[in-house]
Amino acid sequence: MGRAGSKVVIVTGGARGMGAAFARTLAAEGAKVVITDVLVEQGQAVAAEIGDAALFLPLDVIDEAAWNDVVAQAEAKFGPVSGLVNNAGIVHVDPIEKLAEADYRKVIDVNQVGVFLGMKAVIGSMRRAGVGSIVNISSTGGLIGYSNILGYVASKWAVRGMSKTAAQEFAADNVRVNSVHPGIVATEMVATSDRSASIAANQPIARPASPQELADLVLFLISDESSYSTGSEFVADGGFTSQ
Repeated sequence: MGRAGSKVVIVTGGARGMGAAFARTLAAEGAKVVITDVLVEQGQAVAAEIGDAALFLPLDVIDEAAWNDVVAQAEAKFGPVSGLVNNAGIVHVDPIEKLAEADYRKVIDVNQVGVFLGMKAVIGSMRRAGVGSIVNISSTGGLIGYSNILGYVASKWAVRGMSKTAAQEFAADNVRVNSVHPGIVATEMVATSDRSASIAANQPIARPASPQELADLVLFLISDESSYSTGSEFVADGGFTSQ
């Protein structure tokens, strides 16, 4: 049995990048993984690659009914859910004075409301499992400010606070909630960004993280190795916020 035991874990935004790395790593360490995304073909491909330990389900994280259906299908396939990685996220780049309300709200809906709906949807299943770990993927943008991405920063600060509140509410049910704050990670979202390359080049560990480095941290938080950690921020940013 691997470090993830026989846990049943839902991973949102699992079709590529960090989410796919989370799913592969958790499955390799013994978990049953439910991969969700709006990118259906890519998500199906990741699940097929993993094999019998994975199930792909399409999910728009702002759809509460769809969330409830995902949890029901996860339980029917693998049993009660004992892990959730809220990873789905988007970014919109514009200075505040040019930022359209609709674009701001779209980022908030996916990055913040999606996390709320995910936690709300799984808590009953985690009670049935008798244990749970929720990992909410925030950002260094949930610790400091960045110009031109107001919606992203607002949502990631919110995820940090939401995780602390949920940790307090869910502790009696043996469910832990923590936030993860990556810096620059070598994914499709940042691959073409000159700003990201500049940040990474000028931090103490002068390179982007690999998705696997974040997956190893998520594995630790889903596993029982982190059994005394809840309501905390786990920062993986190459030392950027230490400066």
